[in-house]
Amino acid sequence: MNATGPSRTSPRNPDMRNSDMRNPDMRNPDMCEHDMREPEVWEPDGSQAHGNPAHGSQAHAGQADVRQPDVRQPDVRQTEFRWPDAQQPDPLDATWQSVDQVFKDQPEPDTAVTAPAPVSVSEGSATRGGPVPTLGAPFHSGPKPPLYAPEPRELPSVRQDPTAALTPDMVVDGAGYGALTVRAASVRGDSHRYQGEPRQDSLAVVRLGAPGADGLLMLAVADGVGSAARSHVGSQEACRLAAMELDSVSADLSETLRAGDETGFAVLVDIAVGRTATLLAHRAREHGDDPAAYATTLRALLVPLDPRVRTRGFLAVGDGGTALLRAGEWNLSLTDPEHDGDGMIDTRTAALPHGHRARALLLAPALPGDVLVLCTDGLSTPLAGDAGMRDFLGSGWGKGAAPAPADFLWQLQYRVKSYDDDRTAVVLWEAVP
Repeated sequence: MNATGPSRTSPRNPDMRNSDMRNPDMRNPDMCEHDMREPEVWEPDGSQAHGNPAHGSQAHAGQADVRQPDVRQPDVRQTEFRWPDAQQPDPLDATWQSVDQVFKDQPEPDTAVTAPAPVSVSEGSATRGGPVPTLGAPFHSGPKPPLYAPEPRELPSVRQDPTAALTPDMVVDGAGYGALTVRAASVRGDSHRYQGEPRQDSLAVVRLGAPGADGLLMLAVADGVGSAARSHVGSQEACRLAAMELDSVSADLSETLRAGDETGFAVLVDIAVGRTATLLAHRAREHGDDPAAYATTLRALLVPLDPRVRTRGFLAVGDGGTALLRAGEWNLSLTDPEHDGDGMIDTRTAALPHGHRARALLLAPALPGDVLVLCTDGLSTPLAGDAGMRDFLGSGWGKGAAPAPADFLWQLQYRVKSYDDDRTAVVLWEAVP
C-alpha cells in the first residue's frame, strides 16, 4: 500500500474490503470511500462486470461465474438542492430593504437638494450607520475663496525628477512630551500645484541627546529658495544634517539653556550650522549639482525636556517667522524685530549652503498656555497681513488644548487670496497646570 491507498495492480485480497478498507484506523482521511473500491468494468453488451478486469474477461470467455450479481448502484454523491425554508428569514432581506430605501429617497427631477447639516459627535464616539463628520474645504478670508482648488493638483514626473515626484504634497506630524505638545504640517502651495512643481518646504520634529533631563526637542522648518532648481532636496537635507550636528553637541546646548548662557549657545549653534552648510554643499557635489541649487533657509527651536527649564533656544539662517500667541494676543516680531510685524520678505535673504552663519538667541521664559509658532514665510506673511487669518488661527490654537493632527493640518490651510506659496509650521503648546 502506498501513501494514497492500495495498488490497483496488486492481487485482489477478498478480505481487504471488509477489513482494512472499512477500518477507520487504516483509512487515509484524504481519500473518499468510492476511490478505494475496485474499478468497475462494463461489458460490450452493456452488462457490468465487477472486480478485477482480468476476472471479468475470464467470465466472458465462458467460465461460469457463480457470484450473485452486484445490484449496488454506483456511489455517486450529489448534493440535493433545497429551497430555503419559508419560515426562516432570508439573510439578504436587510440588504434588499436598504437598497430599496436608497431609490425611494432619491429626489424627484428638478428638485433642489439641501446639503446635510454638520454633524456633532462627542470625542471618541460614533453613531452606527449615521453620517460621518467631515471638515470639508478649508476656510478662507474674504467673500470668495482663491481661484485655485484647495487640493493636490498637478504632480511632478518621476522621469523628470524622482526626488520631486516622491515628495508628498502635504505632511503632518506631532508629538507629546510631558507638558509639551507639538503639531507640525507642511503643505504645497497653490502655485507649485498649478505648475506641477514639488513642495520646497520641509520640517523636522526630533529628539536630541541621551534619554533623561538633558534631552532636547528640536523643531525645525526649512524653505527651499524658489529660484534654486534642487531646493526641495536642499530643505530636506538641511533639516536632517542640522539635527545630526546639533545632536552631537546636545549636552552642551542643554547646559547653556539651563544656565541662560546666550553667548555660549550662539557659539555652539554657529559651529553646528557651519558644519551643516559644508555637508550640504558636499552632498550637492556628490550628485553632480551646483551647491547653489540646494539653497534653503533654516529655522529651529531647541526646547529642553526638563520641565524646570523654561528657556527656549532659537536659531535661523534666512527668512521665515516666529510668532507667540499668549492670552489671545499675537506677537509676530518675537525673533525678527526688523520686520516689525509687517510680514515683508527680504529677497536678499541668507541661505544655506553659502550662508554659514546663524542668528541665535534665547527666548525666555515660556509661560503655561503659551503657543509658539515656527513657520516659513508661506505662513508668516499672510499671518502678518490678514486679520482674518490671525483671528481664525488664534481661535483654533489659543484655547489651551492642541488640536488633533488632522484638525491642525486643516486649520493651517486657511486660505488668503494672493498668498500661494508653500506653507509650513511647527507649533509648540505649553500645557496649563
